[in-house]
Amino acid sequence: MKDVNLFQLGYGLETGAQEEDTARGPVPACDRDVFDDTRDDHFIRDEAGVFAGTHLIIEVVKGTGLDDEARIQQAFRDCVGTCGATLLHIHTHKFSPQGVSGVAVLAESHISVHTWPEIGYGAFDVFMCGDAKPWLAVDVLARAFNTSDVRVRELRRGEGVVSEAGISP
Repeated sequence: MKDVNLFQLGYGLETGAQEEDTARGPVPACDRDVFDDTRDDHFIRDEAGVFAGTHLIIEVVKGTGLDDEARIQQAFRDCVGTCGATLLHIHTHKFSPQGVSGVAVLAESHISVHTWPEIGYGAFDVFMCGDAKPWLAVDVLARAFNTSDVRVRELRRGEGVVSEAGISP
């Protein structure tokens, strides 16, 4: 790739660490009950168990406006507001001759995209934990890019990890 400026996460930002803090040593084992509803851990609890968050793979097909960086940024903001998430930062990049990649960093995780506007395709990831409602992003993206063809797959991130870590309910 010619004339591409690299953006290194953490450098030049007003917030966030620039490198992993390893000076304090390993994190001590937690003796709190992760199944306790009063715990402020942002895990999701439902009838099937406890997991870290909902990750949706959202494919926008036959969409329009997928080459418009400002439109994508607004779609990110609309998803954040509709889903009840907390926006920390948006970073997008417009490719030449076409296409946009971007990420919205959230307190609840992230929304990311890479587009192929020449075929009307946008590959979105929406990953949220806590009380955010990532499934609401599906209709937001359909409206933002004028399509009824939106395909979704769901992954429950961290499912089973709590019990595998030896923490019992």
